[in-house]
Amino acid sequence: MKKLINDPKDVVEEAVAGIGAAHPDLLVVSHDPTFVRRASGPVAGKVAIVSGGGSGHEPLHAGFVGHGMLSAAVPGPVFTSPTPDPIVAATQAVDGGAGVLYIVKNYTGDVLNFETAADLAEAEGITVASVLVDDDVAVKDSLYTAGRRGVAGTVVVEKTAGAAAERGDSLEQVAEVARRTNAATRTMGVALTAGVVPHAGEPSFTLADDEVEIGIGIHGEPGRERVPLEPVDRIVDRLLDAVLDDLGTASGDRVLLFVNGMGGTPLVELYVAFRRASEVLTEKGVQVTRTLVGNYVTSLEMQGMSITVTTLDDELTELWDAPVETAALRRGR
Repeated sequence: MKKLINDPKDVVEEAVAGIGAAHPDLLVVSHDPTFVRRASGPVAGKVAIVSGGGSGHEPLHAGFVGHGMLSAAVPGPVFTSPTPDPIVAATQAVDGGAGVLYIVKNYTGDVLNFETAADLAEAEGITVASVLVDDDVAVKDSLYTAGRRGVAGTVVVEKTAGAAAERGDSLEQVAEVARRTNAATRTMGVALTAGVVPHAGEPSFTLADDEVEIGIGIHGEPGRERVPLEPVDRIVDRLLDAVLDDLGTASGDRVLLFVNGMGGTPLVELYVAFRRASEVLTEKGVQVTRTLVGNYVTSLEMQGMSITVTTLDDELTELWDAPVETAALRRGR
């Protein structure tokens, strides 16, 4: 498989160096151990937010480090959780004395390593709270998880929690915003092709040319079913029906509609999908008051997409609208 890389074992370090070189006004990169933090440094008396996970999902998480979102991100090897040591180092680097919130996608390795890091950080006198993101409705358990997977809804959680931290909320309050956002968010995805992990050199799964996988995970985990390739409107209906049924969306609700690319799908196709999802919601009397379309939580070069719906109230809308300045998401500053 063709990839724009040097040595597969150097991909993550070189990518992290690249994002630091591309955004020196926003980011500072540490290489030993590896993490990315805000260039502005910690603010005394303000809650810091740290997230992370396996690489290969860019711009998640390092692309969301900056004003209004994360204080630091810790990238692990491709599709593999970072170990506790760099998580602790990132925690120490951004702690401003008001505590640190960990936002953790619900994968077994991430959960265990962030739990260990929290214990180690608290032994150093840093107060840590953790919130799990588990927005995927496709399957209850998978190859990587006990319970639901954390997928594209992670971006929404990081955005609202980051805005809460910027306005000066306490650690408990920021954590509650993150939990409430997660509870109001559901996602389901589809894959047309698999991504290729650099050190493996071959697709992580195979699909026939006329097949798609409904409910795929962001590491290529199996979904609910494989079905023949259909027009995108039918695929959107499958995903959105599952999301809305699980979320309990009702006529009159206000929502954020987020169509996320998995890395290999052109934006023109994502907009075709968004058009159908917006039509369906409008027909159901659901008000699409906020939107996001693009590649934000990817799976290397997987062709596919996910659909995320977050039920909004006045506060979550305000937090979503708050200014943000990161490498991957900027507005209002």
